[in-house]
Amino acid sequence: MEMKKVYVVDDDESVCRALKILLGTFDFQVETFNSSRNFFDTVSADTPGCLLLDVNMPGLDGWATQKIILASGSGRPVIFISAVRQADGVARALEVGAVGFLQKPVDGQTLVDLIDGLPGISQAVLE
Repeated sequence: MEMKKVYVVDDDESVCRALKILLGTFDFQVETFNSSRNFFDTVSADTPGCLLLDVNMPGLDGWATQKIILASGSGRPVIFISAVRQADGVARALEVGAVGFLQKPVDGQTLVDLIDGLPGISQAVLE
């Protein structure tokens, strides 16, 4: 059996919790992190999975995190999420190699459809 893996990096614990519940109902395996540093300390660059990445966080923000991901050679798909309206958010996200940019509160079906369309985010799970 294969599970689609999703990592959520957001400094707002309620957002992490809500996305974990939402994506879990669609059979995604979800891990949450409250900072980019915690994510990098835990998940290697070659581990399969999609990253939902908050734009505005203390320390390493989403844009800086994406630069590190690209520099690492990781092919991990990144979807930016933000509570702050950014007129150029979608264009900027695509420009830096992300696969999407969604405003919070995130529309659940839009998010699930976007993740479902991504290749290479599944990992084999032994039962």
